[in-house]
Amino acid sequence: MDPESLRASIPACGSCAYLNTGATGPSPRPVVEAVAAAQRRHEFDACETDHYDAAADLRERARERLAAHLGCAPADVALVASTGDGLSRVANAVDWAAGDRVVRTDLEHPSGVLPWRRTRAEVETVACPDGRLPTDAYREAVADARLVCLSSESWLHGTRLPVAEAVDIAHDAGATVVVDAVQTVGQHDVDVAAWGADAVCASGHKWLLGPWGAGFLYVAPEARSAFRPRHVGYRGVVDPSGPGLEYAPDASRFELSTTAVAPYAGLVEALDLLEAVGLSAVESRVERLTDRLKAGLGDRLRSPADYESGLVAFDADDPERFVDRAAEADVVVRALPDGGVRASVHVFNTAADVDALLSLV
Repeated sequence: MDPESLRASIPACGSCAYLNTGATGPSPRPVVEAVAAAQRRHEFDACETDHYDAAADLRERARERLAAHLGCAPADVALVASTGDGLSRVANAVDWAAGDRVVRTDLEHPSGVLPWRRTRAEVETVACPDGRLPTDAYREAVADARLVCLSSESWLHGTRLPVAEAVDIAHDAGATVVVDAVQTVGQHDVDVAAWGADAVCASGHKWLLGPWGAGFLYVAPEARSAFRPRHVGYRGVVDPSGPGLEYAPDASRFELSTTAVAPYAGLVEALDLLEAVGLSAVESRVERLTDRLKAGLGDRLRSPADYESGLVAFDADDPERFVDRAAEADVVVRALPDGGVRASVHVFNTAADVDALLSLV
């Protein structure tokens, strides 16, 4: 599939210049149709189908498909609702003790900030000027940390962080590492095994162009036994009817009980479509389009001048008003909490989309 064919399958692209995939991606028709078909089967075929068996089959298909995309085994993948849901489940699966420390960066989305506030841990924030991880300050901060929370890509700057290096530093200090990869999955190749993190959380509704409700959590095999989830359901244990509590030996220990499965039918379809385009094609097209956008923004540009991702932040005199004015012109971008505006450029976007935004700057 080429980018033009993908664009033609996305109804939103016929209505506006959609440049907000970093918040939520517009799904192609086949993705939405896959969700609807799965939901119809679940609700309408009640006399012919065992709901629980059918749901289990769909979950396993999604788990296998995600594993192939992430570079891991299906047993390493737990199905959760969103990135924030996955991060919260990790936070609630650690046996915290007085004196424990969590280190995070100031690049984290609120989903990577809020869960640690409900722990007994002291939280230290590493400042990352211009979206760059300062290695020396980071190394000092994690020296006696219990856990590190790190984004693979800054949602504020569009910068890509050195995840594998950061994980190695934290592991050398004895810390567990959880990575928020939601801005990377669907933009770039991801090999979670090469990253080496203990857990990686992401969602399908951004760059993968999947539906809401289809999040996922990778848990490294060697890290599983250290996580003892407080949220417990029958899918996360060995014997739901047995006496005691024995967690499942794989990543499903983070899963609960009855949840919607139709979104995962959409996620499988979204993965198929995006991989049919190819991540190399995604990166090369996004690089060309972001180069065009950055050149037009001039000194308003906040993100790096060289290509790192499809996230491009820039200055506006009144960000909220700019976003409203853009919406009136059928251009969709978002305001950032640090006072800038962010455009998200994906493979389905065109030079005309970029020029429509530049005409408003």
